[in-house]
Amino acid sequence: MTTMTEASVREFKMPDVGEGLTEAEILKWYVQPGDTVTDGQVVCEVETAKAAVELPIPYDGVVRELRFAEGTTVDVGTAIIAVDVSGGTAAPVAEPAPAAEPEEKPQARQPVLVGYGVATSSTKRRPRKGPEVTVAEAAVTAAVQQELNGHGPAEVAAVVPEVPAVERARPLAKPPVRKLAKDLGVDLATVTPSGPDGVITREDVHAAVAAVPAAAPQQAPAVPTAPAVPAAPVASYEGARETRVPIKGVRKATAAAMVGSAFTAPHVTEFVTVDVTRTMKLVEELKQDKDLQGLRVNPLLLIAKALLVAIRRNPDINASWDEANQEIVLKHYVNLGIAAATPRGLIVPNIKDAHAKTLPQLAESLGELVTTARDGKTSPGAMQGGTVTITNVGVFGIDTGTPILNPGEAAILAVGAIKLQPWVHKGKVKPRQVTTLALSFDHRLVDGELGSKVLADIAAVLEQPKRLITWG
Repeated sequence: MTTMTEASVREFKMPDVGEGLTEAEILKWYVQPGDTVTDGQVVCEVETAKAAVELPIPYDGVVRELRFAEGTTVDVGTAIIAVDVSGGTAAPVAEPAPAAEPEEKPQARQPVLVGYGVATSSTKRRPRKGPEVTVAEAAVTAAVQQELNGHGPAEVAAVVPEVPAVERARPLAKPPVRKLAKDLGVDLATVTPSGPDGVITREDVHAAVAAVPAAAPQQAPAVPTAPAVPAAPVASYEGARETRVPIKGVRKATAAAMVGSAFTAPHVTEFVTVDVTRTMKLVEELKQDKDLQGLRVNPLLLIAKALLVAIRRNPDINASWDEANQEIVLKHYVNLGIAAATPRGLIVPNIKDAHAKTLPQLAESLGELVTTARDGKTSPGAMQGGTVTITNVGVFGIDTGTPILNPGEAAILAVGAIKLQPWVHKGKVKPRQVTTLALSFDHRLVDGELGSKVLADIAAVLEQPKRLITWG
């Protein structure tokens, strides 16, 4: 890596974009060496343990060098880009390292805001140890697998690309592409690159595999055979047998927080099953209200309002435990967190001062939270300072759960699926809309009486939503 010594070159260092964060991963560069940048221009996007953030450059100039490739985790305070601020059009002095693509996920995930349904670290990558697989071996394996799957004999011929005798330069490919080629048994030296500057892409590797016919098994001499016995079913797995996903960013931070919470705060969970038929009818009526036109109106909105009413009636549950000072901190405000599952992992953005919002204002805030989370633009500040959380596992068809507290909070409410069930109503069994609520709380702060009162109040409001007026 080239070191800048000219006085006209300024180095922009990785800032702490959250509270006390020590590292961030470079997700994407928006500039390249030789590009002109201006003060305030976004030059890259980074992912911290809390969110993805765009970084603006604080001065004008010409990009001289990108110090780290995409996919690299960088410590806070380390220079990541060098800019010539002399005003000239300096040529780039070093090319950035090949960017690292995100590794393939075991299963594609779409952003899910828990409550709305489906929309639409210093971790270092290490090569996975294991035996090398040749193109011919991969082809034979494919042919055998095809036999096992009952597709009949495969008549193919093995074609192993010839390797020139002279030593060749190391092919240009990003680390995940090299790993993919290794897993598929593809020699990168035989692959024709289609990427910029001769870089081999994933598509090139897959094309190379498709272009190689599978090898035909040799014919064995005919021998007398026993009566055929039906073969046991054989599981069919395509591609690599394992996929390793680095634990970093939001997922790494969430894992650490959940472990810390589970083994620090003594959890207690209580449950109640409640008839929410009247609440569901009110949701439909509110959708027609002119004051709520254009806003998100759904059961989560009224569940959130019911929780806020319960907290107003039982304010001691809105607290935190200060271990260092051996104090209970009572909060006179409610920052309402809504758990959201995103491709980067679980995040819990919160609505600031939710206790002071009217129903239309709360609906508007929930809508903004949804849009921001789905776009992956939730800021670190939006996930800090929460006092209580709602997680809606019902959107996945789950009846209930035992949620783990967010660190620093005393309670979290899990909402199960709302289903039509037989229910005794006015002395008769009738089909009613029913759900199960689960409230987990920190038993250092909340005893059984307080936790039960809060849960009972939430259930009472959802069963008789007119209590939003009389109690709210």
